[in-house]
Amino acid sequence: MLEIDVNDLDFGNLFDVELAFKNLPFVLEGLPMTIAVSFTAMAIGLLLGFFLALGRQSKNILLRWPSRLYISFMRGTPILVFLFILYSGLPMVGIQFSGITAAILGFGLNSAAYIAEINRASLNSVSNGQWESAKALGFNYWQTLTRVVTPQAVRIALPPLTNVFLDIVKATSLAAVITVPELFQKAQIVGGRTFDPLTMYILIAFIYWPLCILISAFQERLEKRFSRYVS
Repeated sequence: MLEIDVNDLDFGNLFDVELAFKNLPFVLEGLPMTIAVSFTAMAIGLLLGFFLALGRQSKNILLRWPSRLYISFMRGTPILVFLFILYSGLPMVGIQFSGITAAILGFGLNSAAYIAEINRASLNSVSNGQWESAKALGFNYWQTLTRVVTPQAVRIALPPLTNVFLDIVKATSLAAVITVPELFQKAQIVGGRTFDPLTMYILIAFIYWPLCILISAFQERLEKRFSRYVS
């Protein structure tokens, strides 16, 4: 059984305020990279996830089963393993990506699987009466999907999609292992140089936290805007 003597704990070394403020500008140099990777990966995930959702519920077996297999694989494998496959594994067969490209592809392709399931559930939550009404008005499948069903599904999908985006933002810290100069890698450099990694890790936590708060606040504003059109 683990026993801890409170008298032996040195809370004075928990967080060095002076060190944190001194190195804050250097650490924040990685913020634009974190944001760029997050937004680009989310864009890829949204685009691919939309078509995966359609393929997942398609009656065509050539579309349905590859989509199901892709979603199952991405949801069932660690993103860190996938990053190493893209960055360190593929060069073995002659395909080489930069760390930034590998990170964007890794997070984008992985998030697409989760987004696909969110989209599928959201699209299915729209009543069949919407499809029938649009058909009666002469709309074809794609017109009904894009003009009638998807706008309603977006309102339903918004909260879980925001959660996926928050996960991507926080997961970008994993890109440090493939040399992407984002927030966490900058903090690691300072921590190794000053022999005080704990201060840097706490500093990083206090950077990610308000960043995620801002994203959540933006989500709430979008939800209120969409709710105006709901009777």
